[in-house]
Amino acid sequence: MEDLITDPFRAARLVLRLRQEGVTDDGVLRAMETVDRGAFVDDPALKDLAFADCVVPIPCGQTIPRPAATGQLLQALGLGSERKARLLVIGMGSGYIAALAGQLAADVFGVERYNKLTDHARQRIVSLGLDNLAVRYGDGLLGWAERGPYDRVLITGQVDAIPQALFDQLKPGGLVITPMQHEGRQQIARMARDGTTEWFSLSHELAPIVPGCSQAL
Repeated sequence: MEDLITDPFRAARLVLRLRQEGVTDDGVLRAMETVDRGAFVDDPALKDLAFADCVVPIPCGQTIPRPAATGQLLQALGLGSERKARLLVIGMGSGYIAALAGQLAADVFGVERYNKLTDHARQRIVSLGLDNLAVRYGDGLLGWAERGPYDRVLITGQVDAIPQALFDQLKPGGLVITPMQHEGRQQIARMARDGTTEWFSLSHELAPIVPGCSQAL
């Protein structure tokens, strides 16, 4: 974990900005000031954007979302401080949000539809010694049944409806967390298997999750 420690001054500014945008969970804040967003950026010229309040481009036309949106998604997991949960992340992109989740959960499994992003994330996991993370290339909306059941499933982009396959991979009492349209704007839904839903604010809209596996490199 020593390789993940960030500049303390920039990290402190990040935490202040996150608090101003409603991210107050101590575990989430601790993870985000510890895990260096820049370690998940491929282009060296963009690494200085790691602590900026902006999206950061990554390969395959994808982005790392703004810090507040990432923090709000993680906060909506409601995992507490015990780090006992088993978590599935759909659309893990660079692996940054999965690495953050690894500071909050016992085991994290990520699925990504771009093979190139999956390979890069796997390399980072190994180099950074993140031994409670596993990743695979595939259609995230089908889940990863072989590694379930899960306490939480986190979908990192908007969906119109949550596939039944993801509910089927939850433990009793498990929850799916995802951005969805609600009351005319994008919010974070935390939904139980029976459809019971809690809604949480999302400062910045996130792109939709696309079904299937990309055929691009």
